[in-house]
Amino acid sequence: MIERERLKVSGVVQGVGFRPFVWRLAQRLNLSGEIRNGTHGVHIDIQGERRDLDAFGTALTTTLPPLARIAAVQRTSDTPDPLRRHFQIANSTDDAKGQSRIPADSTLCDACLDELFDEGGRRWRHPFICCTDCGPRFTLTHRTPYDRAHTSMAAFLPCARCAAEYGDPADRRFHSETIACPDCGPRLRFRYPGMGASHAELDGQPDVDPVALAWAAISRGEIVAVEGLGGFQLICDATNPAAVARLRQRKRRPTKPLALLVPNLASAAQWVDLADETHANLLALAARPIVVLPRLDGQTLTGVAPGLNRLGVMLPSTPVQYLLFHQALGQPGGTQWLGKAQPAILVATSANRSGEPLVADPGEAGDILAGIADAILDHDRRIAVRCDDSVVLAARSSPAVMLRRARGYVPEPVPLPADGPSVLALGAQKKCTVTLTAGRFADVSPYLGDLGNPNVCELLEETVERYLRRQHSVPDAVACDRQPDLYSTRVAERLALHWNVPLLRVQHHHAHVAAVLAENGHTGPALGLALDGFGWGDDGGAWGGELLLVENGHARRLGHLSPLPLPGADAAARAPWRMAAALLHTLEPGAHRPLPTIDATTASRLYRQIERGFNCPTTTSLGRWFDAIAGLAGICPAQQYEGEAAMKLEALSRPAPSYAQGWRIDGFDLDLLPLARRLVDVRDPAEIASNWHATLAAALGDWLCHAMRATGIRTIALAGGCCANPVLISGLRDVLRYVRCTLLQARSLPPGDEAISYGQAWAAIQQLQSPAVPALHNRSK
Repeated sequence: MIERERLKVSGVVQGVGFRPFVWRLAQRLNLSGEIRNGTHGVHIDIQGERRDLDAFGTALTTTLPPLARIAAVQRTSDTPDPLRRHFQIANSTDDAKGQSRIPADSTLCDACLDELFDEGGRRWRHPFICCTDCGPRFTLTHRTPYDRAHTSMAAFLPCARCAAEYGDPADRRFHSETIACPDCGPRLRFRYPGMGASHAELDGQPDVDPVALAWAAISRGEIVAVEGLGGFQLICDATNPAAVARLRQRKRRPTKPLALLVPNLASAAQWVDLADETHANLLALAARPIVVLPRLDGQTLTGVAPGLNRLGVMLPSTPVQYLLFHQALGQPGGTQWLGKAQPAILVATSANRSGEPLVADPGEAGDILAGIADAILDHDRRIAVRCDDSVVLAARSSPAVMLRRARGYVPEPVPLPADGPSVLALGAQKKCTVTLTAGRFADVSPYLGDLGNPNVCELLEETVERYLRRQHSVPDAVACDRQPDLYSTRVAERLALHWNVPLLRVQHHHAHVAAVLAENGHTGPALGLALDGFGWGDDGGAWGGELLLVENGHARRLGHLSPLPLPGADAAARAPWRMAAALLHTLEPGAHRPLPTIDATTASRLYRQIERGFNCPTTTSLGRWFDAIAGLAGICPAQQYEGEAAMKLEALSRPAPSYAQGWRIDGFDLDLLPLARRLVDVRDPAEIASNWHATLAAALGDWLCHAMRATGIRTIALAGGCCANPVLISGLRDVLRYVRCTLLQARSLPPGDEAISYGQAWAAIQQLQSPAVPALHNRSK
């Protein structure tokens, strides 16, 4: 007996070869009907014998294409159509009011990699090779349904052979919307800044290989801006110290570590520790993140990561990157070279000036990158969405930590613990992201940048507009930080007023903790340990080392770290010697101890400023405590990038016992001054770093145990940028190993400010659903 079903399948089911997969499955089971991309997913109308329909339903969720993920399947019965004899892929339902999910970009699959280096094949060294199982998706899609017409590939009409592959069910590019070849696809172009010829104007030029020209330039020590999936990268020879130094000088990036690009795992193993199999697996992910790994002893690359014991390494994510290494070896046949260690290693860093958004438009690249890049390797396939490289931290004894969530992971939605109203959250200042929730999922944007830059402010508004277009409805509420003078706060105020919806202001560290709780699916009360550099506190102060009690979307500060002066306010965050002076004055007012990295006159002037209290607010920030200890150790006289002093201090740390009586708990506050007194007279920077980390971990563990006893709450969320320090967090976990508690950490989102918008959104949802929380105020009494 013939039966008929209509299925609505939601999730990541467009742009992943899902329709060809269903077509082949229906053919094998002798089912008739059709499948089409449509509003919020894929629509399947299918009929056949009951046993075949059951087999179809089972296979639909158990044998998916590599990039596909099903969130839900809705089934309804219908009357069989006796005229249907075949199964077809029908035209998409183009409803502009509905948007389905697009997958993240993915590196080449093995089949495409083999084809790329098949010298006899028609896609040999084709720089835009991909198929239904791999390649760009998010960064080239303007809107859904996912059809070629809605992507950057709309400008390229498939040739007859590509069209034949597209329509051939036996071909792996059956209904591949990004199908192309050297005859009909996008084209690469190599040029020098100031050379404004369009691709069309190059038709009459001699037949030269742009990749060969680019590699020749890199070999000469030049810096080449290479257009990737979500923007440009600046690439140079990592083994050429002069080239690396020029890149740093031109980009105004004196000391911040640079990412490295290697052709394969065997090459990476020459530079970083891959003894842990999970580290190699991270590098080999289809998302192709930059993975920060322990540097092998004795291996140095001058100027790449000064003062650090880790290197950020990634494998190729695009055909062009593979082709550069292929060119370096003289274009060998086949793919055997990909299994062997190769000598070439490249610096590959975001193409922008410090603080500016990532360059993503070839038309602007020549002007913006003039004076930075010596040459440009770009193409004529437009980037629809700007998206930087993702960064993941791998440590020997701890789970991996996401440091920047972008290409390869966005736009994968982040689950929420429960359904709730739609909230638009505008995030933090320095590492801004945008979050828009719908039901039980949150769309968290890629890292946007620092809102102190006007171009990043513009990018913030563009991102908000794009996310709202996708959802096609006004959110139920807007959330932002409590700091009133942030650009994101002003945008939130304007939008809430325009839409006449509630505006919910969420304290910075509450949002940090809420993000970790939401990501881990925890909805009950919890203790939150927020450890970072700066967040505007409820009292208007500079918070950053806070113990919070969080419940039902609200938070109360239980305690904090011992405060320190901030001589020069914001200037103190850039000069660890200022914080060292602040710490020494706190320990011995009027003593005017000498400072390791500055002259006596400057030190005396600074001490007098602290004594007068001129421009010296106080802070409870753990980040500033790290700066103070780094200043005592005489490392990192001036911070060129956020967290530099802490990272260099952590790089010096070795296993050490904690100081007995190195801290004091006063009520709910943690006093670290006893530890500082012990470190003041230590002369070895490594000894300072080691004892600081060991004793700080023990102190934080004792602080949490005290709070658990006082409140009865045994779920703890660790949040804030300092939680990206593997030595500290590993030590804290060891301290709490035998304590009965549940320790929650960030996993799919960074622990730092990029997760703030997600935490704001979840706190706002809870507040909208549970506005009154009397238990929060009485629990610790």
